Amino acid sequence: MKSLEELQAIKMRMKDRVVLREGTNDIRVVVGMATCGIAAGARPVLNEFVRDVAEEGLSSKVTVSQTGCIGICQYEPVVEVFEAGKEKVTYVKMDVDKAKDVVEKHLKGGQVVTEYTIGAYQS
Repeated sequence: MKSLEELQAIKMRMKDRVVLREGTNDIRVVVGMATCGIAAGARPVLNEFVRDVAEEGLSSKVTVSQTGCIGICQYEPVVEVFEAGKEKVTYVKMDVDKAKDVVEKHLKGGQVVTEYTIGAYQS
């Protein structure tokens, strides 16, 4: 059993990560976490987005959340980025390194990483 102080410290460390998953910011990052996504490695991808968004100070404009089946199992892990006034971007076959790139280039820099999008895999 943990002491009350230890539990309070854990709560404070996790506070930013929970808020990221509940926000209503201008940019929403949604990671497909159905069975196929989890089996393909979506959990580390979700965790990387949550960590990087917090570390880069983007939590005031970016919300990271999860959803169930997105419907394109052959492309898992799938991440969708929704931005106000822009077309949805669907990133496919994601991994931790690609998630870092998307945070740096797309969420922080404003440039879609086209080589990770579904369009790159369909051509």
